Amino acid sequence: MSHRLLTERATARYYSFMRGSSHLAIGLITGVAVAGLVPGIPFSVAGIALAGFSSLAPDLDHPDSRLSKRLGFTQNYVRWAFAAGALAIGAYAYFQLAAGAEQRLYYTAALAFGLIGVGMQGGSARRLALLFTGLATVVAGLYTEQLWLSLLGTFVALAPFTSHRSWTHTIWATALWTYIGHLANQHLGWHGVALYAGGGYASHLVADSLTKAGVRWFLPLWDYSFKIPLISTGSATGNMLEVGICAGYGLLVLGLVIGQMGF
Repeated sequence: MSHRLLTERATARYYSFMRGSSHLAIGLITGVAVAGLVPGIPFSVAGIALAGFSSLAPDLDHPDSRLSKRLGFTQNYVRWAFAAGALAIGAYAYFQLAAGAEQRLYYTAALAFGLIGVGMQGGSARRLALLFTGLATVVAGLYTEQLWLSLLGTFVALAPFTSHRSWTHTIWATALWTYIGHLANQHLGWHGVALYAGGGYASHLVADSLTKAGVRWFLPLWDYSFKIPLISTGSATGNMLEVGICAGYGLLVLGLVIGQMGF
């Protein structure tokens, strides 16, 4: 077994979080439930996909989560950015500054930028990639006057720098994510965005509440971990139980939707 796989399993046991694939499945099923059971909400493949995306959002606070890896897929550009910055600073010092203390200071800064870029690995690079991605989204929102886009970018930028299962795993974060969906609904005219987004996000917290670690839904007002410890994450039994929960939930929603359609 590879060292990387062993590390991932050890991390999963330590944090007691459900696998990203299970969260994604539960989020997609929740999207189907919203589409098929909520009156007035049109059935939308894009909405179901949004629910799936939203179900992964709370784990942006962990650099090795599924969504962090997807949104941080361009983490190498962070290293290239630091390398480019080092070259730019060095070139400026060489061509624009006279030999002396100030030029040496710029050369030192260029060297520091280069070393930081070279030293970035794994989680640190991914955090910075998410930070830059989030800030770019904030700027895009400001430029296009879309508040929901700026709020989304702020969430993406800040979440990776918080403790795992802290503020992103709260009722307040769920409300914020739902509000972002509401603003997107107003701007885009896409009815149901708030429910798809909020339902998918909430499904993550409900699923994590079935693990031994539970979820502190009301931080910082109440530091109590709500849990029904059914799932022992990181184990073969726990993985099988996750699959069983997803299958059972899927069958339940399918039955309700078919019943709603009158078949």
